[in-house]
Amino acid sequence: MAVVGAGTIALKALGPALLGTRRLPERFELLATLLAPTLLAALVVTQTLGSADGLSVDARLAGVGAAGVALAFRAPLIAVVFLAAAVTAVTRALF
Repeated sequence: MAVVGAGTIALKALGPALLGTRRLPERFELLATLLAPTLLAALVVTQTLGSADGLSVDARLAGVGAAGVALAFRAPLIAVVFLAAAVTAVTRALF
């Protein structure tokens, strides 16, 4: 884990060291802007549906769905987290 952390720090330091005061081309700035949400969405999907056996549809999916609905209604983040946890717990208890 220390090696991964050191590599991350090195990569973050490498960008400004190589670019200096130059800006990235506009196309790369757009790509960098879209990269974080895309990676976060991929992480959510793999953690929600993934298991050791492959694809798994279980209570986690209900919790993420409830969180999505709460976010669509612009609920506060803490309420979204508690709602997702409660829906997941209830779903696990029932099934």
